[in-house]
Parts: sequence; C-alpha cells; structure tokens
Amino acid sequence: MPRVLVTGATGLVGRVLCPRLAESGYTLRAALRTDTAVPGGVAERVVIGDITRPLDWSFALDNVDLVVHAAARTHIGGGDPSGLSQMAADVFASSQLAAAAARHGVRRFVYFSSIKANGEDSGSQPFTADSVPQPVDPYGRSKLQGEAAVREAAGNGRMEVVILRPPLIYGPGVQANFLRLMGWVDRERLLPLGAINNRRSLVSAWNLSGLIVKLLEHPAAGGAVWLVSDGEDVSTPQLIRRLAAAMGRRARLLSVPPQALRLCAALVGRGPDAARLCGSLVVDSSLARHVLGWVPALSLDEGLQRMATWYRRGAST
Repeated sequence: MPRVLVTGATGLVGRVLCPRLAESGYTLRAALRTDTAVPGGVAERVVIGDITRPLDWSFALDNVDLVVHAAARTHIGGGDPSGLSQMAADVFASSQLAAAAARHGVRRFVYFSSIKANGEDSGSQPFTADSVPQPVDPYGRSKLQGEAAVREAAGNGRMEVVILRPPLIYGPGVQANFLRLMGWVDRERLLPLGAINNRRSLVSAWNLSGLIVKLLEHPAAGGAVWLVSDGEDVSTPQLIRRLAAAMGRRARLLSVPPQALRLCAALVGRGPDAARLCGSLVVDSSLARHVLGWVPALSLDEGLQRMATWYRRGAST
C-alpha cells in the first residue's frame, strides 16, 4: 500500500483526513511536533520537532510515496503582531520539506495553501485556479510564497506538486471565528448582521478530505492548483440561520447597515474582521468536479449538522 506522510495530522483537517486515507488503503505516517495522540488510521508516527527550524527529514521520509503537508500556523502570536517572521518560518518549513521529499523519491506532494493567496474579496466573480493571485495580508502572501517555494524545491525532478487552496474550513476542532460564531448562536445572542448581503464559500473537513484522496491518486491532479468548496455559497445571515437550525436554536439578527458595522469595527481595531463578515469570497470548484470526478459527500446543511453534534458533545473531540 502507498505510504503517505502527513504533517498537521492532529489539526482540524488531519483528524478527519487520516481515518479517510486509511479507509482508502493508504499506510499513514504522521510527522509530529511533539509526542502526542494521533487520529485513528495512523499506522506510524515520528516526532520531528519544530518544522520551522532546520531538520533532517530522512527518517520521516523513508519509504514514503506521497506527502500531504497540512501543518502551518493559521493564527499570529502576540509576540509577532505583523506575522511576518512566523509566516516566513512557514515558507521555510514548506521549502525544506519539499526539497527533502524530492531527494527521497516522493511521487507527489500536496501543499495546503489557502484561498487567501488569491485575496480577501472575490468581488462579483468567483475565484478560479486561473485568477491572478492578489494576497493582502501576511498569511495570504506567505501561502503564495510557500507555493512558489515548494515548486522551486521540487525543481525539474519527478516529484509532482499539487496546490490546494481551500476557503474557510470547518470541522471537529474548529477554532477562532467559526467556534465563536457557534457560541453566539448557541446562546441566542442578538447579532447585528442581518443586513449583510454577501456570498461566502466554505468547505467541511469531510468534503476536503474526499478531494485530497483524489489529489493523491488521480493522474490529472499533479502540477495544478485546485480550489474547493461545499458547492453552496451563503451570505453571513444565511449561514447564521442555517447553523442555528442545525443547533436547534433561534437565530436573532438585527439589521445594521454594513457601512456602520465597518466603521464601528474600525474604531475598536477590528476592521479586518468586519471586512470578512461583510465581504464576498466565492470560489469556483467546478474544475475538481469535471476533471477529477470529485463530488462533495456532504451538503452544507449536513456538514453543519455534524458540527452541531460535535459542539453538543463539548467541542473537545
């Protein structure tokens, strides 16, 4: 069976991806920063430490056929408010791993980028794989730089590089804004978001994992950029209402003009958060459907229902 090295195995995507890969017949090896518990399906694990420092990847890559590099910082620490040094370290880590993988004869390297490499607002037209990238923050720029670094590290050798740019990912273990939103909905808090008329793409960890299986095995996947979503784009108020329905709660929305929301948020230093709530970010995942034959296994409502179940269990698994 093909052996896959997975970084980020204990993260939001990894905890769903690893069992899915094992079910698909892959032998999984998890590269871990510390000696910790791993998701089901992981057959081997190796503790490699901080991947943003110079490392010898030889042991982790021994007899590995495929790599899924999903480990990265998604939140900026307080000691680096600009995020520049943290993101530069992520670019270095990706380049280092890709170069080592190429030397060890890895066939295909799947790099987790982000739709933020395209930008923060898709405007009236969805982002596609052919859209000109225009990242606006350190995270988006680092992901675009990471893509280039991985391609350069692979060089002209036999290793195929696959770039994956997901939008907002939700699943068991989700943190930050999505978990905060679930808490607000659960408490039936009045939210001043009812007047927002935007469109946002999301993808569940379950649908994303299904695409990754395709990216590892499909002959046409190599060397390309792939965008992914659940296939249904919703406004911020629609998402809140449907999340509330899944959680058995009442959605309480107050219609405040988006311009007022943006102004108030800017005054308290939360301008970027308001921009994400009010702006549109839509991706076109039709290429994956037509070329790879990938179909999202879950609808948005089914994904939100699974999230509600996870949340009711204590949001800890």
